[in-house]
Amino acid sequence: MNRNVIIVIVLVVLVLLTAVQAIQLSSLKSSISTGKVSVGNAPAQSSGSGASAPSSIQDLPSMVGGC
Repeated sequence: MNRNVIIVIVLVVLVLLTAVQAIQLSSLKSSISTGKVSVGNAPAQSSGSGASAPSSIQDLPSMVGGC
């Protein structure tokens, strides 16, 4: 296959992907402006480990990881 043909195919694919993303962005913007999508504040999530953060530097472990 010719190198120029491959470059043209890649550019066409990139242009098509860009067009699809532009259409999706336009759709999302119109949904937000009409009020179909609401943007709200979610409560802060904890780290998931169940442990709370140390209250001071003295409460930190002396060695973390390593050998």
